[in-house]
Amino acid sequence: MPMHEPIDEAFILVDPAVAARTAQVYARIRSVIPTFKWPEFAPDIDAILRLKRERNAMILAHNYQTPEIFHGVADIVGDSLALAREAARSDADIMVMCGVYFMAETAKLLNPGKLVLIPDLSAGCSLAGSITGVDVRMLRRRHPGVPVVAYVNTSAEVKAESDICCTSGNAVRVVESLESEKVIFLPDEYLAANVAVQTGVEIIPWRGRCEVHERFTAQNVSELRESFPGVAVLAHPECAPEVVAAADFAGSTAAMADYVVAKRPSRVALVTECSMGDNITAQYPDTEIVRLCRLCPHMNRITLPKIRHTLETLTHEVVVDPDNAVRARTSIERMLALQ
Repeated sequence: MPMHEPIDEAFILVDPAVAARTAQVYARIRSVIPTFKWPEFAPDIDAILRLKRERNAMILAHNYQTPEIFHGVADIVGDSLALAREAARSDADIMVMCGVYFMAETAKLLNPGKLVLIPDLSAGCSLAGSITGVDVRMLRRRHPGVPVVAYVNTSAEVKAESDICCTSGNAVRVVESLESEKVIFLPDEYLAANVAVQTGVEIIPWRGRCEVHERFTAQNVSELRESFPGVAVLAHPECAPEVVAAADFAGSTAAMADYVVAKRPSRVALVTECSMGDNITAQYPDTEIVRLCRLCPHMNRITLPKIRHTLETLTHEVVVDPDNAVRARTSIERMLALQ
C-alpha cells in the first residue's frame, strides 16, 4: 500500500508481500467484512489468484456467495442465467463453480470438453433434491402432450426429461414461448404460482420449495415497513405469492441488483439469501440494506480454503451421465436461444 496512507490494522498480521498483492481486493470488501477476518482471508485469496493464472482457470460465483469470494476471487458473478451464459462462452481450461451442484452440472453440460470443478460436493439444493427423472416421466404420463419446463434448480437427469429450462429471470418468457394452454412447471411451486399470475397459462406445478425463500412471510414484509418507513422491499419469486404481492418489486437476484443500480433507493430490504446484501453494500455503500434474510446452508459450504484446495488438487470433478447429457444440454440450449 502507498506509504502516505494510514496502515490499516487488518494488515498487521498479513505477510507484507501478500498484503501488497491483495490490497485491491481488500479495498473492495473492507466495508462488509470484519477487520479481524482479513488475515484469515488474505493468504487464501492470494493463492487462489495465483492458481487461477497457472491453471488457466475461471471462477464462477453466484450472487449468494460471500463477499470474500464474490468480490475477492470470482471472474464471473451473477444469477443462474448469467452463469449459464458465461459458462457457454468461456475459453478457460478449468471452471470452478462457486455455487451449488446443479449449477456446476449446467456449466459441465455447456462445456463438455472442459474440466468443471466444485469445491464441495455436498453443496446441494432443496429444490433440485425434491424431484427426479422418474417423477418427470410420471408427470408426462398423467398429462400427455403437455410441455415440461424445468427450473434451472434441477439435476441434469431432470433437465434431460424436460423440454426446456428456465431461470427465475426468464421463466415467464420461457413459458410463453411454448404457446401452450397448459405447462408442467417444476420443481418450485411458488415460482410456478408467480409465473401463472403473469402469463395466464395454466400451470401444473410440482410441490418443491426453496428452504430459504419458503420461510419468508407477508407478515415479515409488513413488519419491515413498520420498522423502516420508506424501505423498498425486493422479493425473489421463489417466495410465496403473498410475499411477492406485498413487495415493491419481485425478480431474480440479477433483477434485484439492477433495481438497486437503477433506482438507488436510500434503504432497501432484499427478501432473499443474506450474502447478496453484503455484496451490494460493498458496491453501493450509500444504500442501506435492511437485514431481512436467511442463510443458504448449501451456498455457505463454499469457502476460500475449499476453493484453494480445489485448484491445488483439481477436485472435485463434476461428471454428467452421458445418457442424460445430450438431452439436458438441449433443454438448456433451447432456453439460451430465447435470449
